[in-house]
Amino acid sequence: MSAQHNNPTSPLSVYASLGQTLTHYDLQRDTAALIPRASLALPYKVQYVWPHPAAPYLYAACSNGSPEAGGDAHCIVALRRDPATGALTIHGAIHGAIHGAPVALPSRPVHMTVDGAGKHALVAYNHPSHLTVHRLERDGTVGGMVQQRAAFDAGIYAHQVRVALSNKAVILVTRGNKATDAKPEEPGALKVFAYDSDSGQLTPSVSVAPNKGFGFGPRHMDFHPREPWVYVSLELQNLMHMYRANPNGDQVEAAPAYVKELLADVPGVKPRQRSGTIHVHPNGKFVYVANRASGVAKVDGQDVYIGGENNIAVFKIDPVSGEPTLIHHADTRGVVARTFALDNSGRFLIAANSQPIIARVDNDLVTVLASLAVFRVGDDGKLTYVNKLDVDASVAPMFWMGIVG
Repeated sequence: MSAQHNNPTSPLSVYASLGQTLTHYDLQRDTAALIPRASLALPYKVQYVWPHPAAPYLYAACSNGSPEAGGDAHCIVALRRDPATGALTIHGAIHGAIHGAPVALPSRPVHMTVDGAGKHALVAYNHPSHLTVHRLERDGTVGGMVQQRAAFDAGIYAHQVRVALSNKAVILVTRGNKATDAKPEEPGALKVFAYDSDSGQLTPSVSVAPNKGFGFGPRHMDFHPREPWVYVSLELQNLMHMYRANPNGDQVEAAPAYVKELLADVPGVKPRQRSGTIHVHPNGKFVYVANRASGVAKVDGQDVYIGGENNIAVFKIDPVSGEPTLIHHADTRGVVARTFALDNSGRFLIAANSQPIIARVDNDLVTVLASLAVFRVGDDGKLTYVNKLDVDASVAPMFWMGIVG
């Protein structure tokens, strides 16, 4: 999530969701302290949020569903952000009436983004795997859905949609599904489209699916800020792939240029160890990936954490080849950092440990709370832990978090 303003002395605005509640925090740049400010109730549970690239609006994709149950009510909500204070209001809310928001969606949204011109919002859905494009009006409200002229294959279990920095291509990240006792593995892919930002039309270009997508379970990707390089986290394999693309981003090579392990202890990998969000540093010198572990075993009738890696893997990027080289792991001091974010200056990273868990600490069973863990980012890209703010996520997990300057 990119920042819209970057005053070096003002606090950074941090937003995090618990169920349908979106809470605003100030991050003090000098002390790195997180200070809660206000909360805003949205119609349904927040799934993802993305800012307008130039205007003070955020767009929240919401649903009453979950990864386990699809739900029956879904929408995009336009939010207005006060540039001075960071305070949020539902955009178009006048004397209790809402004009222009929310706008209904066809199924549970798993991710959304806004194109570089601020003309369209793009929404990804996991079940059924799908992608829709919605016009954004001049006043910041969400307009109608763009009817696509070209039919396209949206893969299996879409998990993210991104618009290339050229604003001429879109990548839909489709994770597929691992094999179960009831069905075989379903393959993953990167579905690449040419994109017309004026009309919102998508034209299928290539499908990147090494080994026909088997053993390829991508969750998230990010673009390098200057070079035509694409970095992808593979949730089901605990790997990162780096792909080369053309300048527009609508052609991506069929095979990765580099494949990298994400874990510090590959031989000792625990059950329910997964990779997650990936972000390239704004300076293009480093790339960060979340490792998440949440496996449990019964102890005296309680589900107790069995261990694993909950950290941010830090890679240095070769400026000529784009090859990422692992240089550091930073413990997030919690479990399941489902999201993390860098501020626009690249000086802070915040990891959202999304859920509480019972763990054994010094031979005692204790509850490790959900939290927002704050790190300073060094000139060498490495992370220095500063502090964390515990969050009560007993009712709903902290599903999304982002930073706006």
